[in-house]
Amino acid sequence: MAIFGASLWIIFTLVASAGQVVRNALQRDLTKTLGTVGATHVRFLYGLPFGIVFCGLVLLISRAGVPVISQHMLFWCAVGAVSQIFATALLLAAMREKSFVVVTALSKTEPVHVALFGMAVLGDKVTPGLALAIALATAGVMLMSWPKDQADFAFRPVLLGLVSASFFAMSAIGFRRAILSLDGANFMVNASTTLVLGLSMQVALLTSYLLVFDRSTLIALLKAWRPSVKAGFMGAFASQMWFAAFALQSAAMVRTLALVEILFAQAISRNLFRQTLNAREALGIGLIVVGVVILLNV
Repeated sequence: MAIFGASLWIIFTLVASAGQVVRNALQRDLTKTLGTVGATHVRFLYGLPFGIVFCGLVLLISRAGVPVISQHMLFWCAVGAVSQIFATALLLAAMREKSFVVVTALSKTEPVHVALFGMAVLGDKVTPGLALAIALATAGVMLMSWPKDQADFAFRPVLLGLVSASFFAMSAIGFRRAILSLDGANFMVNASTTLVLGLSMQVALLTSYLLVFDRSTLIALLKAWRPSVKAGFMGAFASQMWFAAFALQSAAMVRTLALVEILFAQAISRNLFRQTLNAREALGIGLIVVGVVILLNV
């Protein structure tokens, strides 16, 4: 039982990674009709109701009360929420210009940023084994990301993907700090509470922005509720799993294991977008797998 408990973060991370790839694919399709900001808001606006349901179920099953929300917790939750908005928008913008797998890979240089931010903000330790796992896995995603022909190198999507990774890292650190600031009855209560607060902040911010600067997109977003509900559900579900993992393990460990998302993204690309896998990308995936294996034995 103890071994199973220690492995819970692994299960949560793998499930979250799979759910996030599906959500990204759904959001990518929505950028065609809603634009980058509209498609970004889908995961928050349509994800909040599901987040509330998840939190309600957790509180009901655990028979626990809502934990006390401090200003410290709200600050770090806001850091995570705002960073995630920028990260998602940049990721979707990059996906409009580059291969789905390549952009996802670039965004997954995140563990390097997470490790550095984690040491600075949370005091998380980076052991030699973890550092090696991060290095190998990151080398793998960069190998996958590098263009076949230098003449085809596109600076803009590469830059968007890398900056997106940095914001995703800060988001992970912010949310983990917020989760650890709560004194709920158990880790799932803390994770669910943080999810609802984070989504609420994101909905308030982006809805206000669209009301003031782009009402036509907000109207289009409300009209496109059928496909948006699917993306919203997958977004909330994936976030619930991420937050549960963050409650149990360091952000660097979680986000490094999350690089298996590249494997899921490759499957999505080949089956949905008909994109192929070359030898170099295969080698990159191999490095990611080796890095993950080392990570799980740290």
